[in-house]
Amino acid sequence: MSIGNSPEDDRPSIGRALQQARIAAGLTVEEVSSSTRVRIPIVHALEEDDFSRCGGDVYARGHIRMFARAVGIDPEPLIEQYDDEHGGRPAPTPAAPLFEAERIRSEPRRPNWTAAMVAAIVAVVGFVGFTLFSGDDEPANTAQVAEGSTPDKSTSKPPATKPADPEPVPSESAIAAAPRDKVTVKLSADRGKSWISAKDHNGRLLFDGLLLRGESKTFQDKERVDLVLGDAGAIELFVNGKKVQDRFAPGQVERLSYTKGDPEAG
Repeated sequence: MSIGNSPEDDRPSIGRALQQARIAAGLTVEEVSSSTRVRIPIVHALEEDDFSRCGGDVYARGHIRMFARAVGIDPEPLIEQYDDEHGGRPAPTPAAPLFEAERIRSEPRRPNWTAAMVAAIVAVVGFVGFTLFSGDDEPANTAQVAEGSTPDKSTSKPPATKPADPEPVPSESAIAAAPRDKVTVKLSADRGKSWISAKDHNGRLLFDGLLLRGESKTFQDKERVDLVLGDAGAIELFVNGKKVQDRFAPGQVERLSYTKGDPEAG
């Protein structure tokens, strides 16, 4: 037990730090659960410093790390605080047993040279016999093949094949040439960081995580792209090659859907 005040005495608990960061990012418990794949009761337990529902220290560290990244804070100080409060990390497994296994490994079996020599002799005898019995028929067969296999160069032409059109790949250049048969959405974090989630028309997750300031992401789908923006005011939005006018306040959570053609918020 330490006596006196120290920087560690003034720091908030792990759960309190995670809760404050979530509120500052404008995210709900349900949104954190969706982005981290951690069940809602465990998210509530983490904010209350109850790590017994995580299933052990390894899972607790993993949940803390995913929670911190989802709300936009550095997870390492929280992991160090958890280790200080719960006895530190487990000792690494010694490597001595691995070397013992290498030392007692059995030697490889030697090849059977006698069997190989017998097989080679049989192959040579068979080849000589085949050559003696089939030597008389060789000229006739050769002539027949030469006559029937000569192609007519004046009439036969190889069929022309049209190369397949390459399938467009989502990238930063997709906005410059947005295809009309798809919906193309580009997100740029020009004014700050924001947690974002993007899904295609089938509900398949395209991206779920934190977009830092200066970073950008581009998504494409043949019908629709659904978005959730944790801080819509920090995002600059381009849809199908056209910039969407900025109408989001800082810290505002937005759920949007875009389809082909002119951009229109769902």
